[in-house]
Amino acid sequence: MARESMEYDVLIVGGGPAGLSAAIRLKQLAAERNHEVSVCVIEKGSELGAHILSGAVVDPIGLNELIPDWKEKGAPIETQVTDDQFLFLTKGNSYRFPNFLMPPLMNNHGNYIVSLGDVIRWLGQQAEALGVEIYPGFAGAEVLYNEDGSVKGVATGDMGIGKDGKHKDNYTPGMELHAKYTLIAEGVRGSLAKLLMAKFDLRTGVDPQKFGIGLKELWQVDPTRFKKGLVVHSQGWPLSETGSHGGSFMYHFGDNLVAIGFVIHLEYENPYLSPFDEFQRFKTHPDVAKYLQGGKRLAYGSRAINEGGVQSVPKLTFPGGALIGCSAGFVNLPRIKGSHNAIKSGMLAAEAAFEALAGGKTGGDELIAYPVKVKASWIWKDLDKVRNVKPALQWGTTLGTLYGGMDMWLHDLGIRVPWTMRHKKADHECLRPAAEFQPIQYPKPDGVLSFDKLSSVFLSNTNHEEDQPVHLKLRDPSIPIAVNLPLYAEPAQRYCPAGVYEVVTSDNGQPRFQINAQNCVHCKTCDIKDPAQNIDWTTPEGGGGPNYPNM
Repeated sequence: MARESMEYDVLIVGGGPAGLSAAIRLKQLAAERNHEVSVCVIEKGSELGAHILSGAVVDPIGLNELIPDWKEKGAPIETQVTDDQFLFLTKGNSYRFPNFLMPPLMNNHGNYIVSLGDVIRWLGQQAEALGVEIYPGFAGAEVLYNEDGSVKGVATGDMGIGKDGKHKDNYTPGMELHAKYTLIAEGVRGSLAKLLMAKFDLRTGVDPQKFGIGLKELWQVDPTRFKKGLVVHSQGWPLSETGSHGGSFMYHFGDNLVAIGFVIHLEYENPYLSPFDEFQRFKTHPDVAKYLQGGKRLAYGSRAINEGGVQSVPKLTFPGGALIGCSAGFVNLPRIKGSHNAIKSGMLAAEAAFEALAGGKTGGDELIAYPVKVKASWIWKDLDKVRNVKPALQWGTTLGTLYGGMDMWLHDLGIRVPWTMRHKKADHECLRPAAEFQPIQYPKPDGVLSFDKLSSVFLSNTNHEEDQPVHLKLRDPSIPIAVNLPLYAEPAQRYCPAGVYEVVTSDNGQPRFQINAQNCVHCKTCDIKDPAQNIDWTTPEGGGGPNYPNM
């Protein structure tokens, strides 16, 4: 069956903050300049917001520029931060950093605690009202190229293919979506962005991208333990016991809701470390548990986070398109914020694309105005202020945090230090052999504050068509057992937060690597942390994966 095709001026792959902001800005400019532009957004989730997971405390600076009257238009952004705390945890105690010592950049007053998924659904409504075509449930599976090598668009994945690779009765070929310009807004470690970076050498001359894994739960808590507008961040225990780095967040918002999460930097060395179990252990700390006791866990999810900062931002354009949002890596790690930069980058790419189209360009060229706009914007200033914070952690959490705070303070005092510290290793290169460590004995979940992986995945509403090809591809199927198991105790069993990977015993008594692809919550950690870089995360059938209602 031949693929059908559709033509657009601009195609946007990914319906997150960057993608929808780009679509909205394009239509705003089209209306202002009376120059029609056709815009299409495809989203691999079953609906807009289904795959969105973020803390989230949002700096409204981007939204203020995109839709200045967002309050009047009913944006689901209501809970302002009223109390901002930063703690250092020991095993049984905590110490609060005085707010006056914190760099002004870390102040959350004026920001809002939100469900980013709800904000995305609202942005989708604004985009559709302007005439943007939005197609959820369609994953961008393949980049299409013109004869000159420039990007022509993307093809969505075929539907109705069985595990054996044969067409089922409901087989439907993917759709080809052609555009003059294609904006890639897939989020962290997107499969198409990864291919485009390699094809067009977009990472030449920049540091390796660094990542974290973020794990999040949504709780409804006892009203007597709820403090609307409270924001708490922490460092220290339990990661201090493993020599790894990361921290936590806890945000009180809405109707007695608490968003609680844990971020672990994926440069950790110990292959026995389990990010999921560290998160569960963290919640038992007395200064965390006191908010959750008597509450009910409503949702769970996980997502990788860009952490490299300005040193790791790739070349942003390629012939026929550009990278925006987290596909480009615009997260401000110390603030644990990226949505404001994603929105702004989408707007700037939209402006560059509109200027090209209005000037008579027919696509295939590079939107050279876009990176110029980014570097002249507050995105670059936001990232430049914190460029040395992440690499300073190589000196340890305490010394690195003190240096990072000093560096940010100097910036706020108008002093920019003349050096930029570098990221020297990709995260998968940091893992050390299992023989150098002792296995970590994690406590059994109590079902009250801590839980197991499978019950957690259930709360993510993850679903994949069972009879479809496994979307987690092994470049060499022998490596997990022949190499990773003896050398690293096969860390995929532990770094995956959804129980996708297991080492089981075959009928002949030999170990076998098993992939439970139906559990995958699309966090991309396996694609990042596998020490042999043997796992390629690819898109499953459109609509598959988690269905987060309000994360």
